Amino acid sequence: MASTDPKRPNVVFILSDDQGAWALGCAGNSEIRTPNLDSLAANGTRFENFFCASPVCSPARASILTGRIPSQHGVHDWIRDGNMLSDVEWGAQGKVIEYLRGIPGYTDVLAANGYTCGISGKWHLGDSGHPQKGFSSWKVHSRGGSGYYDAPMFADGREYVEPRYVTDVIAENGVAFLREQVNSDAPFYLSVHYTAPHSPWTPDQHPSETYDDYHANCPFHSTPFEPMHPWQIASAPSGYDEVSRRRELSGYYTAVTEMDHTIGDIVAEIDRMGIRENTLIIFTGDNGMNMGHHGLYGKGNATFPANMFDTSVKVPMIISQPGRVPSGVVCEEMLSHLDIMPTLLDYLGMENPVADEIPGASFAPILHGEKLTGRDAVVVYDEYGPTRMIRTREWKYVHRYQYGPHELYNLKDDPDERVNLIDADGMSGVARDLRARLAEWFVHWAD
Repeated sequence: MASTDPKRPNVVFILSDDQGAWALGCAGNSEIRTPNLDSLAANGTRFENFFCASPVCSPARASILTGRIPSQHGVHDWIRDGNMLSDVEWGAQGKVIEYLRGIPGYTDVLAANGYTCGISGKWHLGDSGHPQKGFSSWKVHSRGGSGYYDAPMFADGREYVEPRYVTDVIAENGVAFLREQVNSDAPFYLSVHYTAPHSPWTPDQHPSETYDDYHANCPFHSTPFEPMHPWQIASAPSGYDEVSRRRELSGYYTAVTEMDHTIGDIVAEIDRMGIRENTLIIFTGDNGMNMGHHGLYGKGNATFPANMFDTSVKVPMIISQPGRVPSGVVCEEMLSHLDIMPTLLDYLGMENPVADEIPGASFAPILHGEKLTGRDAVVVYDEYGPTRMIRTREWKYVHRYQYGPHELYNLKDDPDERVNLIDADGMSGVARDLRARLAEWFVHWAD
């Protein structure tokens, strides 16, 4: 019945799509309903300052899997073409592309160490028709985004259109993988990659009972109602009047709540199998999300030039394994998706074959209830094309190559990033120091 060996725990990695770190009940949002994720946090550790590697889906996902920054793995933006041959309708040249070919991911290491690896849901890293990166079970969204009904999916060697609510289907396929492990003693790794809560958020795209309840009864005080940011791109969803704002937020909150419900089904199956105490569950999002924050709807590419606001780069992160990972803890350490690969391999007692090639570091001591040492000077770096960021606890500096403008925020005095100090008196030395550290880091790690 899967692994019961405490030295070889099973792993379930749950990834949401465009979920802000603020969009969780356990993170202080009293309006959004996430009881199952709140329970995971109560029975595990929630990370308050966790950051993506790039504030858009495909680069962020590639960085999670490989531990490399976009300038190493080469995926710099969301992937439009090369997922399936049928992508030609979107302007491709009729060929599929395995974007991470030759770049090892942590699932490759797990598979080589005897783990049975399965994925259900959003892949969005090219060539969706062929299992990659050590996965032997492969049921994926065949592109990257779609509506919640009639989603293009790939399973059992064929592409098909799924008429049902895709959040339910992704979870059901994950549960089916779990049940397939009943007669095996091998440990398993399961990725459950939701398309939720990514747009669309219109009422026809979500279960009406949940949507109507939010729409009729939620005041949405948990998100700001601000004028449109001058950099907001025209194609982003809009919520700048009460009617459209209520529509967008009702759909977004519904997508999160419906996803949370199915996460409960996955955890219940693990409980039913009797392996909860030997299963590490990780929940995170691919990037942050603005739903009115800063006058924006979207993530890093909600603006031109791209933005690096904390609401775009900060992600939810919960890790739970009863009896091993401390329960009810909120960790304040500044950590990154770049740390996931070294942490997971360290936690599982596996050698990291690319340890010297990737910038992240293990935070496994936190998962063992120990202090994290030697990281006092750790800062977080992000990139999205020519936009790069360095963030310390007190300062954030954003540099935009070629065209600017640059930004400098004192996060201690201005945590909401309202006042750009880049041209303020007395700030040139701070900006110069951060710019030098940013450039040095990228020179070291970029390929």
